[in-house]
Amino acid sequence: MSYNANILRRAAQRLEQERRDRQDRVERLRLEAYEREPRLARLDRRIQGTMAGLVAAALRQGDDPVQAVQAVREENQNLQRERAVLLGGLGLPEDALDNKPACPLCRDSGWQGARMCRCLKRLCAQEQIKELSKLLDLGDQSFDTFRMDYYSQTPYPGRGTSPRKNMELVYDVCLNYATKFGRFPLENLFLSGSPGLGKTFLSACVARTVSESGFSVVYDTAGSVFAQFEARKFLRDSPGGLEARDETRRYLNCDLLILDDLGSELTTQFTQSALYELVNTRLTARRHTMISSNLSMREAAQRYAPQIVSRLEGEYHILHFFGDDIRLLRKNRL
Repeated sequence: MSYNANILRRAAQRLEQERRDRQDRVERLRLEAYEREPRLARLDRRIQGTMAGLVAAALRQGDDPVQAVQAVREENQNLQRERAVLLGGLGLPEDALDNKPACPLCRDSGWQGARMCRCLKRLCAQEQIKELSKLLDLGDQSFDTFRMDYYSQTPYPGRGTSPRKNMELVYDVCLNYATKFGRFPLENLFLSGSPGLGKTFLSACVARTVSESGFSVVYDTAGSVFAQFEARKFLRDSPGGLEARDETRRYLNCDLLILDDLGSELTTQFTQSALYELVNTRLTARRHTMISSNLSMREAAQRYAPQIVSRLEGEYHILHFFGDDIRLLRKNRL
């Protein structure tokens, strides 16, 4: 998985800050315990001395090193038992003053060799959700809060089914796509329908669930995405061009790209080229993409080049949204 460099940096900073905060808490507790029970400080100094003695005994020549090590070890164990009794008298567990790592797998480094540890992944997911929330309202948008009662049970003209029945199918596909991300048979989704029917809401639900599972997710509007591709080409080595290059790399390499409002952009030869690069590169790399659009696939075929439409029709599962505008229904119920 490929997290944005800023997300990874913020997550690593949080991990380091959490480690420092734990150390500070232990040190404050240590000083408080020493003040309440001065013998603890003396014991800790003696224990540190026996640890050094243990190493010296192991290296000692002439005497029997095994016997010397055993003697030092027994002394250390006696001191540890006495220390545990003193800590117990203060109402503290015997390891209360030990500076233990929060994560035993990586010892708070965030990495197990070259592999990111789960503790750092957790923080990356949290930082990613903060990033997504700048563009998506993730406050209460989740699969659990999705409302089916806004969709009519009356058959919709020309569809052969009701908006409710259709949305139940759409909801199940999106839920399984998100919860089984990377294992679900469908890799790419195309959400098609008029505004106000729940496309953005379900996109937010998918973004939250996939992100919380530890995958890198990027959400952006088609207009913003194509503007970054344009800046990458025409601004080149300027600060804006370098930033755009990083952004387009995110679009191309993240585990899940959610491209919102395709068709709202001004369609030019350049945007067609950028869309082809985006779609084709991600398909070739088997990276998942979710596109939402007010366009039907027939309308998309009239707007975009055949090689783009061919990939959308052949590699994307189309989910149709129809019914009454949910925003208006919600407003009228207030």
